[in-house]
Amino acid sequence: MTFLRLPDGVRLYYELHGPEGAAALVLLEGMGGDVPGWRRNIPHLAREFRVVTFDLRGNGLSDKPDLPMSMDTFVDDTAALMDSLGIARANLYGMSFGGMVAIWMSLTRPERVCALVLAATHAGPARASRAPASGRVPKGRPYLSLYSPDFAREHPDHVAEDLAVGRRNPQPTHAGRRQWEAMQSFDAWDRLGEIEAPTLVLHGTEDRLVAVDNARRLASGIPGARLRLLEGAGHVYHSEQPDEADLAVVRFLEQAGGCDG
Repeated sequence: MTFLRLPDGVRLYYELHGPEGAAALVLLEGMGGDVPGWRRNIPHLAREFRVVTFDLRGNGLSDKPDLPMSMDTFVDDTAALMDSLGIARANLYGMSFGGMVAIWMSLTRPERVCALVLAATHAGPARASRAPASGRVPKGRPYLSLYSPDFAREHPDHVAEDLAVGRRNPQPTHAGRRQWEAMQSFDAWDRLGEIEAPTLVLHGTEDRLVAVDNARRLASGIPGARLRLLEGAGHVYHSEQPDEADLAVVRFLEQAGGCDG
């Protein structure tokens, strides 16, 4: 297992996949996520890119300090990892909370970003569109909110496998709280027009956690952004529809142009 120790002593767990010398693609996971959450996507993405995937502080195998964090904390961590790997510029693929990190990095360190994929995310919770109340799930089964209703009903074995993988490295309560606090202070809605990187906004139409209207708002606010909605997919669209999602990402990044890394 590979770790990077940051100046503040925190260790980040990371993995590298794909050919050396290929354009870098940094995967930024959601709150409480971990590297195995991308297991259905990495093999496809790594055919075309040098995939860098890591656990955010507070997630997976990375350290989980009970200290205040902001979106700058996660941008700094991402930049530090890129520096340690000799990556000057990278494509960023951020999902949910990771999408917020990607937005903030594109605004605060635009020289480090080639292109953006913003998936199942928004630009700050205070002004985000809310998911409809009809998206609520039975008490005691909150994980169902991650999936579209039809998928969860028709693919119980798939959902059970995801749950089993996710439970291998559970997130402690304090770590989730610190990430949640960082998200509450984040609001980039009024700065979307400043994003210069080519951007793909990706979202499932049946997302019960982050309303799909946020995708439309992001795409309309970011100059030249493309919008791709995955019909019938829930919040974890990349688990439900990995082939469709990966193909959309690869095609977009190829059309967006090179990234010299």
